[in-house]
Amino acid sequence: MVIFNLILPFFLAFTFKSTELNTRPNILIIVADDAGLDMSAYGRTWANTPAFDRIAQEGILFEKAYTPNAKCAPSRACILTGRNSWQLDEACNHEIFFPSHFKTYPEILLQNGYRVGFTGKGYAPGKTLKEDGTKRDLLGEEFNQLKILPPAKEISNNDYVGNFQAFLSSKGDQPWCFWVGFTEPHRAYEYGVGERNGKKKSDILRIPTYWPDTDTIRTDLLDYSYEIEYMDAQVQRLLQQLEAVGQLDNTLIIYTSDHGMPFPRVKGNQYEHSNHIPLAMMWKKGIPHAGRKIRDYVSFIDLAPTFLAIAGINWQKSGMHPAAGKSLLPIFNSTQSGQIQAERNFVLVGQERHDYGRPGDVGYPIRGLHKNGYLYLKNYEPSRWPACNPETGYLNTDGSPTNFMNAI
Repeated sequence: MVIFNLILPFFLAFTFKSTELNTRPNILIIVADDAGLDMSAYGRTWANTPAFDRIAQEGILFEKAYTPNAKCAPSRACILTGRNSWQLDEACNHEIFFPSHFKTYPEILLQNGYRVGFTGKGYAPGKTLKEDGTKRDLLGEEFNQLKILPPAKEISNNDYVGNFQAFLSSKGDQPWCFWVGFTEPHRAYEYGVGERNGKKKSDILRIPTYWPDTDTIRTDLLDYSYEIEYMDAQVQRLLQQLEAVGQLDNTLIIYTSDHGMPFPRVKGNQYEHSNHIPLAMMWKKGIPHAGRKIRDYVSFIDLAPTFLAIAGINWQKSGMHPAAGKSLLPIFNSTQSGQIQAERNFVLVGQERHDYGRPGDVGYPIRGLHKNGYLYLKNYEPSRWPACNPETGYLNTDGSPTNFMNAI
């Protein structure tokens, strides 16, 4: 185990009087960068994630949560807007300027009495500008000033907890919305750092059948899980900070990842392990029946409608574009585990063009549907290389020891 030094009735929407503004819930969304279902709450034996597990135990664990698009910027655009990536014009792609005509839920919350900010990785690697050429803050004010000495070479020096504390200490007592965007466990990794910190290859009980089972790949997986455990230790400190300031109970906490792990046949694809993401939520005042495991298919497009609903903001009157997702409040208010809403029995996925790497930078458009454990994918240009062309180095697949071993 890696040890780190820890410091320190059904409703669809609300309406609030001005005197009740400060009782609206806070929103803390925690987004890992490239973490699959590799949390111990999902039964992983080689990654210990007590913070994720606590949120699941004191809230709800989603077993069928998906991103519409398994690449950083388009996936995050889905979270921010409540729309599928193929409904977001240029924002369907990986490196692009975010379209000015789409609003984000943080911008709407800011206009409706919330303090809004973020630390770490927000909407990226896409770019954001206003029509006049000035910077557009999709996620509110940036808090990235405080730094630390990280425990491994490739781990970020961002003081996530310190920057969150700086946000909490800033002016105003109105409700807030804050995004913690970890850059872990995105590649690169310090090779062998997992084993050097006590992790064991034998704890990995099964290697996916689409990779060879080698020491190199097991080492790569342990290095990946080391960064997951580092990230989760920071989340423990975030929860401690909320408890210390008395704001844990009325904060909706979302802990997830933008898509699956940065390994071959996962990130940048549209397979099960690409789009199936970890998702746990806790809100002690708003999710009264804790410890439930939910089997409904849910998508990132459901988050923005949920956030505006709990903030008492009417989506249609907010200035937001039409949403593709639906609020999760009926699931919050249920007393049951398993399938809560019968209509949530499938989820859609897709992509256009992610990274450069084909002649003319053409894409590899896909549409797909997950339902009852089955996946249907339609590739619109099957004559093209899915992960980009071999002469460019398959640029839609992260370079890694596993990628090398998978190729030989």
